[in-house]
Amino acid sequence: MMKIIGLTGPTGAGKSTVSAALRENGFFIADGDLIAREIVMKGSPVLTLLADAFGQEILSPDGELIRSELAKRAFKDEKSLALLNSVTHPEIDRIIFDRIGRAKGFKAAVIDAAALIESKIANKCDLLCVVTAPDEIRLQRIMNRDGISEEAALLRMNAQHPASFYTERADIVINNFPPYSLDEELKKITSLF
Repeated sequence: MMKIIGLTGPTGAGKSTVSAALRENGFFIADGDLIAREIVMKGSPVLTLLADAFGQEILSPDGELIRSELAKRAFKDEKSLALLNSVTHPEIDRIIFDRIGRAKGFKAAVIDAAALIESKIANKCDLLCVVTAPDEIRLQRIMNRDGISEEAALLRMNAQHPASFYTERADIVINNFPPYSLDEELKKITSLF
């Protein structure tokens, strides 16, 4: 079976940048964020469960998820975030391992997921890689990426663990902030395969 690398870190650290570079280097990528979006498409069983858990107000009149409304409710405290994760993680995990099981001809598989450790997927990985960046850089990246206010970005950041939660569990830490060479940082992983 193909080796599995877990790729995680706090929001805005730059996991997507590292993931894209690994894809270019011959690694199979299972993108947890992309799968998380797939499972909440209009009419999906997971979307129904989320509406039951967080209220019908997270749905538009035509039944689409209003992401900002779900985020406001899910990231308000630890209990709400745990509820979100209990609804979404089992299906995300199932799809990730199904896709890895069907992947052929790659150096290794990378699971790119923000909640990799919390969902216990990290326990199924051969190597845990954490991407880091300072809080002020992460804040700007989140605001730019998602087109949200500083207040909304801070709400997302504060709903996550501190950077030490990730780095203390890491086999490899990728520093994704200036001054750095992403190519040099990636050698920490690519040289192993």
